[in-house]
Amino acid sequence: MKNTFPKASIAIAATILAIGLAPLSAVAQVAGSTTTAISVVESTRVAMGWSVKKTLLGKTVYNDAGQKVGKVEDLIISPDKAVSLVIVGAGGFVGIGRHDVAFPITQLQDKSGRLVLSGATKDSIKSMAPFDYSVDTRQRDEFVAAAEKEIDSGRASLAALEKKAGTAAADAKVKLDAQSAALKVDLQNAQARLAEMKHATAKRWHEFEASVSAATARLGKAVDALKA
Repeated sequence: MKNTFPKASIAIAATILAIGLAPLSAVAQVAGSTTTAISVVESTRVAMGWSVKKTLLGKTVYNDAGQKVGKVEDLIISPDKAVSLVIVGAGGFVGIGRHDVAFPITQLQDKSGRLVLSGATKDSIKSMAPFDYSVDTRQRDEFVAAAEKEIDSGRASLAALEKKAGTAAADAKVKLDAQSAALKVDLQNAQARLAEMKHATAKRWHEFEASVSAATARLGKAVDALKA
């Protein structure tokens, strides 16, 4: 897990403030348009003293009857820390497509090491409006710009390498051609991963962030190795 918590925040509608610990609701659940970074340490302290990484994220959620109703996907804290929401991915557990829903974290209980969402049923979760992150493209645009900068650097290095290989002696050319081929693979991989992210909806770009970062990091290392 990264040092910072997922960068998202929520617009806390009066309806959400009103429900507090109330039963499940079908009100719309949409993340807000502002972005705030919350450290893991701070999030852990706010989230009832639980370790977010070890106790919450990715853990199965059950209802009072012991039925699996979802998996913890995220924890979101409002900028003023007045309301904390746990995001539960419930689609595969309630028999429908992807269906993330949000609950006040105070509704989630730890019962003998099992996360229990009191009052939840599969039908009530199905009826809830799905939670969605706001479409704030600033983070995505900054990420794309950084990735494209790394890719442009890779292109420039490849062009220079191929030019050098074109005038090199036979034995040196073999080595340069091998370096060019390896760099080209890394470049194409980074381009492909970024293209996948660009073709996805803006709301889903985070799903591709890790693969794009890994590909551009590998490309950057290859470029740096050539400069050494």
